[in-house]
Amino acid sequence: MDDWLGFIASDAPDEGVVTEVIRPAAVIPEESARTILMDLALRDVRVGGLWEAEPSVWRRFDRAWDGVNGTPGSAELMGTIQVAYGVPTRYEITLFRATITKLGSQGGWSVSDLCNEALGFGGLTLETCPRADLKPPPRPFHFHDAGRPVTSSF
Repeated sequence: MDDWLGFIASDAPDEGVVTEVIRPAAVIPEESARTILMDLALRDVRVGGLWEAEPSVWRRFDRAWDGVNGTPGSAELMGTIQVAYGVPTRYEITLFRATITKLGSQGGWSVSDLCNEALGFGGLTLETCPRADLKPPPRPFHFHDAGRPVTSSF
């Protein structure tokens, strides 16, 4: 029974966690995206850095991983950035959500700080990063339009 209660507690919202949806989403241009990905790889937690970059999420830790067989060990997660590669075009990356953990909040981190550190590798900040083009939704189909006669231009 204690295992079950521990499982439920681990899924409970954590006080101090800050999640922010980035709207409109930040779109990293191709050249900056390449630079950022290269820098994140050079700063990987498994080789002495602070970042773990995967295709859907970038994670920032407080120190390099020091666990057995490339595991986090004593490293603590500070925050995450959820990203989508190849959106809106093939070589761009879109940032759409960021989360600061309780430890990150206690350390004074904000969503902007986290995003700015990653974007800074490509010479950008959250404020200067291009934003997704939000188009208005299409006009809804109205059934009363269906009965109108179609006029021909012939």
